Amino acid sequence: MSKKVGVLLAGCGVYDGSEIHEAVLTMLYLDQADADIICMAPNMEQYHVIDHLSGTEASEKRNVLVESARIARGKIKDLKEVQASDMDALIIPGGFGAAKNLSDFAINNIKAKVHPEVQRIITDMIDGKKPVGAICIAPATLTKAIADKHPEVTIGNDLGTANAIEKMGGKHVACAVDQIHVDRKRKIVTTPAYMLGPNIKNVAMGIEKLVTEVLAMI
Repeated sequence: MSKKVGVLLAGCGVYDGSEIHEAVLTMLYLDQADADIICMAPNMEQYHVIDHLSGTEASEKRNVLVESARIARGKIKDLKEVQASDMDALIIPGGFGAAKNLSDFAINNIKAKVHPEVQRIITDMIDGKKPVGAICIAPATLTKAIADKHPEVTIGNDLGTANAIEKMGGKHVACAVDQIHVDRKRKIVTTPAYMLGPNIKNVAMGIEKLVTEVLAMI
């Protein structure tokens, strides 16, 4: 029986949504392992929209679920319709959307608030002893969601973000881009990805290890 793994998306594009390479690599390695992929995203307005060519903020508004559907090729669920019982594990790709839409960590740092549905699904997965993977900046949102459980995570070696994670109740462990950190007690796997980069080949190594470890924990 195939393992069912949720992929929690936050839009489409590194500056205002999910980092596309990280999301696609996650799904590639899950598919290569014959896992059933359940894509999901909160049905909400994005924090803002960034023109990825110029790097400037655009005046338009976009919906996180609608934008995430681009990555999922339309096969995606509204997060509020997904329960922890629907899946064996959860993986959260990075990109600024993970810290602007899934939470507001990118704006409010240690005083961040996690989107209620994101809070629910992460908490239910962890409480149910089901493995959770978080990539790039996503471990910051994960840490805020389960701060009372003091998770061990990595975002690479960025001191500012690492310090914020510690202040929110987590423990940060420095890690190379092609490596993962495993919190066995809480069944959490994290990897730096584009927090370090620099290229997709480097990012791919860590994400492949993360997917392999998450599946092994099921």
